[in-house]
Amino acid sequence: MESQKVNKGDRNKIYFLVIVIAALIGTNAYLFLKDRKQSERFVTVSTEKDKLRLEVEKIEVELDKVNALNLDLNEKLVEEQKEARKKIDALKLALEKNQITQVELDKANAQINELKTFVKNYSDQIIQLQKDNIFLKNSRDSLENTLRSMSSKASNLESENSNLNAKVKTAAVLKLQSAEIVAFRTKSSGKKVEVTKSSTAEKLSVRFTIIPNQLAEKGHHNIYLRVFDPAGNLLADEGNHFEADGQDMQYSHSIFINYNNDDSTYVIDWANPKPFIKGIYTVILYADGNTMGKAQIELR
Repeated sequence: MESQKVNKGDRNKIYFLVIVIAALIGTNAYLFLKDRKQSERFVTVSTEKDKLRLEVEKIEVELDKVNALNLDLNEKLVEEQKEARKKIDALKLALEKNQITQVELDKANAQINELKTFVKNYSDQIIQLQKDNIFLKNSRDSLENTLRSMSSKASNLESENSNLNAKVKTAAVLKLQSAEIVAFRTKSSGKKVEVTKSSTAEKLSVRFTIIPNQLAEKGHHNIYLRVFDPAGNLLADEGNHFEADGQDMQYSHSIFINYNNDDSTYVIDWANPKPFIKGIYTVILYADGNTMGKAQIELR
């Protein structure tokens, strides 16, 4: 009877040990699985953080590329970039935490997606601004080239007009068609008598006609005479000055004529302040600052 009781007690102990061992195995299995899940979760979170860090770096690189264009940004674009960089710095700081929850990761991921959208739109604006600047520069360069071309053409036209005016002015000059000089003296009766000797000559009379010229201005013209004696001396008062052929000159006598572009004959009488001498006298006529021509007479 005692032997049967002992065997029954041993069986109870065995059952108890089996139960304990099973419980230990179950507990270890639970702890193993839990630890494995935690490890897998840690690996997943760490990998997600690395991905988000990489995305943030990409966004920052895109902004740096925009800055590298060195464009003159308006105040709105500058403020938008400052705000984006603040968000980037905040995300970097959050992702540097040793422990981060899934909720925080999801929030960071959403912010990164927003930043991606912002940076794309921002880059599109900058690219468009760059295109606009290039277009404006090309338009400005084209306008400057056009202005330079127009200025050059205007300068050429001005030069051509100046040359044309000079040619017209030159073409409009009064020139002698014919000219002759006679010497004369006046009798007591007042009658003029032509002479050929220097001893009897009192005045010289210059008779001349002008070549018809449609370009010459009609009306009054001042005619200047310069008389040279046979020795080549100019016979003129020191106070009588005029300008012709670009030089300041002295003149012997001057009168006004009324030019009408016809065959009129003009006469100018000149009295020598000194006695006439033998030889050739030369008379040069000028009008409007230009030489008209000359004539000569020889007195015996």
